[in-house]
Amino acid sequence: MRESPLSMDLKTMSKSVEFFETQFRKQVAKSEMALNPFEKAALPHLQGRLLDFGCGLGNLAVVAARQGCSVLALDAAPTAIQHLAALAKQEGLDIQAIEADLRAYEINEDFDTVVSIGLLMFFDCETARRQLAQLQARVRTGGVAIINVLIEGTTFLGMFDPGRYSLFKGDEIKEVFAGWEVLSESFDDFPAPGDTVKSFVTLIARKPGAPAA
Repeated sequence: MRESPLSMDLKTMSKSVEFFETQFRKQVAKSEMALNPFEKAALPHLQGRLLDFGCGLGNLAVVAARQGCSVLALDAAPTAIQHLAALAKQEGLDIQAIEADLRAYEINEDFDTVVSIGLLMFFDCETARRQLAQLQARVRTGGVAIINVLIEGTTFLGMFDPGRYSLFKGDEIKEVFAGWEVLSESFDDFPAPGDTVKSFVTLIARKPGAPAA
């Protein structure tokens, strides 16, 4: 199989992909696979055909598949996808793990659950909002979107490519999903290196209408 542009050593990666590739390699080496707080909040809402857009090591994708979901898991970090693909094969899980540049990725099917945790802020503003709109459009009627992003107030910026990131306004995600049934909205601050902070919003919302038969 031909090597994708992102299947390269750290020197060739964007700063944000390099940041997570380094982190994922350490986590795999130490077998650190626990769900983060945002993934735990998503668990009650996982159903049917599921898209994990920016899956990282795939911890949530694995839990979803073990619960009976059919999962398409996407990430730009080679280590993450290789780890997830190997685990899915080992356990016989219904997970398709694909390495992809998610800034330009076109989704070609609809899903019962669409998850994007900790990803969109790593895109420039135009790309972030375009991909958010695409994720929203690909949720089936009656399906659920789970979106988590960093918001204004975040001061830990060392993981971003200079000039190529997007800190959303605090109420922006909820406004994008106006008309949907909001199942949960939470704001969380976490301390970061150098007396900085990461400020997140997590929105879980159901698309109006009855699910297709």
